[in-house]
Amino acid sequence: MGNAHSVYRSDFTTPFTKPTGRFASLPIKSVHGVFDTPLNKGKVWVTVGLQIVNIIKARKISLTSVNPARFFTHPAEEGGEGSLGPVVIWIGVKPGTTSPKMAHDASQEILALLKSKGIEGVVLEWKESLLQRLAGPPLLPAVDSSDATRNRSTAAQDLDKGDSQGTLTLWFHENLGKDGKPSDRVFGVTNCHVLRKDTTIDYEHRGGAAMSYVRVCGNRRFDHGLSETTDEIANRAMAAEILAREIANLRAKEQTTDTVRAIEIKQWSLDRETEADTKLSAFHASARLNWSQKNLHPITVDIEGGTRFTSDWGVFAAAEGKVKDAFEGNVVYLGTKYTPQQLNKMFYPIGGGQTTFKFPEEGKFRIEGWSTLDELTVPDINSEHQRFVMVGKDGNTTDLTVGRYAGLVSFTENDAGVTSIEIGIYNAGCKTVEVFSDNGAQNGKGYIVGQLHSGENKGGSSSNHVTYCTPGEKLQANIKAKFPHADFFRTAW
Repeated sequence: MGNAHSVYRSDFTTPFTKPTGRFASLPIKSVHGVFDTPLNKGKVWVTVGLQIVNIIKARKISLTSVNPARFFTHPAEEGGEGSLGPVVIWIGVKPGTTSPKMAHDASQEILALLKSKGIEGVVLEWKESLLQRLAGPPLLPAVDSSDATRNRSTAAQDLDKGDSQGTLTLWFHENLGKDGKPSDRVFGVTNCHVLRKDTTIDYEHRGGAAMSYVRVCGNRRFDHGLSETTDEIANRAMAAEILAREIANLRAKEQTTDTVRAIEIKQWSLDRETEADTKLSAFHASARLNWSQKNLHPITVDIEGGTRFTSDWGVFAAAEGKVKDAFEGNVVYLGTKYTPQQLNKMFYPIGGGQTTFKFPEEGKFRIEGWSTLDELTVPDINSEHQRFVMVGKDGNTTDLTVGRYAGLVSFTENDAGVTSIEIGIYNAGCKTVEVFSDNGAQNGKGYIVGQLHSGENKGGSSSNHVTYCTPGEKLQANIKAKFPHADFFRTAW
């Protein structure tokens, strides 16, 4: 969970189990969502959550977030039973700003509020954390799974914002322009904080005005991608050299049936490594020549704001000559980090249960719709009888990961003191900008849960223990307000 530093816990009188024995170890815990509790009834949590935020802010505490959570303690031995802890209101504050006494005093007021609402048995846990905007990779034409270049990725970058980088969320077709005439323009959607220095004002490109540009790949990711490709070329060349020596040694031996078969297998592998080395070398040269700063994409940005849900999006017009031939619509590449069996188990941790997820050809999982907040309130039950809603997260440097929806919305506080409502996604303990789900009720199809925009960690280079996104249905509504005829799910240009 990113090793969040604890400040205070309201049930501090409840002792933690002390590890015993020669090979004693701390219990393994994972964070789960909150389902089927008094807080889940109606709009109770949204109202109470905002009141909790106000209590904390009134005490001049440097709040970063308020998240609903439950902590599951995994069994120490295989076959044992784990235990699910009470509902926790997980409160984040900026590092070094809040003492245990400050947290204790605020907690008493919050617990009194909860009791007045008929909600008891909830634990308040305070942690130090920082809220950070997400930035990172990819954007390249999709290729066959046998292609050696399939895991090389790039990122979008706004030339007006220096080294800011981000991930493409989705594509959509405009269909009809503002003049009411048919339009064949295709737009890409990404985070506003990637496209603009000043995210506090609306911006829309006007005809005749100087254009800003989005480059296919930002400096950091471009250099990193070249370095990755160089390393892979070296790995392939080394593997080819070893195979060539092994084949030579086998040919020097007596040619039995087993020896001939071994030569055939190794020769097949050598041919693949040689082909990959050649293709990667050509890709490296092409990237340096053709994907440089000279290849610019015109950008048109529309930004919405002013709602409780974070609105951090902008659009850019795709350059037809660069995108059309490789366009496949909104597809999430599941990558090679997990096998099909591992992904299936992550989305459906119900031992022996039926699944509707089918690993797609070439790992291209097509997005076909939008999930609603109401749909996220209906959990599945895993083999440990715990409720969950699993989602996939496809974004920046982490590529594909799998996480758990918090079960209720989260609240975050930005540096300007503005409170917003988010969908919170916890890292899955099994591990594990666009968040999608394989919704069993929708026959295993891909649906957009939301658009990733920020994460929470303890600062420095620590990993995020929570990531936040704007609900997909809210993002869709915002885009439709500007582009009323937008079509999000075409499979061809």
